[in-house]
Amino acid sequence: MRNTLLLILFSPMILMGCQTMEPIHTVSHVDLDRFMGSWYVIASIPTFIEKDAYNAVESYRLAHDGTVETTFTFNKGGYDGPLKTYRPRGYVRDKVSNAVWGMQFIWPIRAEYRVIYLSEDYSQTVIGRTKRDYVWIMARQPSISDEAYQRIVGFLKEQNYDPTKLRIVPHKAIAGEKG
Repeated sequence: MRNTLLLILFSPMILMGCQTMEPIHTVSHVDLDRFMGSWYVIASIPTFIEKDAYNAVESYRLAHDGTVETTFTFNKGGYDGPLKTYRPRGYVRDKVSNAVWGMQFIWPIRAEYRVIYLSEDYSQTVIGRTKRDYVWIMARQPSISDEAYQRIVGFLKEQNYDPTKLRIVPHKAIAGEKG
């Protein structure tokens, strides 16, 4: 009885320390056909598997069942480091906007994946999460201008991301490639 009473008395104080993060807003609509293809990861607040990634590229292909076949590749530890490949599957959760996905690396867990920025020409995008723990700045080319990068960093600050956690992902220039 005494423990129950203490719990009732102190619960409000405990809960006051819990901050709820406002949901992160997505773009109003993603044309999935235009979004498919390869995206270079320009910078990210990385997950543990990509902390030392070089040449990171995420590629999407719309499957017949409406899921998104995804291939994420990078070199670990350097430009010529061992090639790592992951093949998660994306599930579009919001069929109206196509901007909220579940990304499944391991069954049955689907990580939140939100398209929070997308340039009109589909050359740059930002993928975020409500928790603001991870973010990916991606482009169709292996680099973007400093002006575009700073504009996106400013956008991320407005979305309550900590820009000091961003890691630029190095890309080795390939002959004939822009960037």
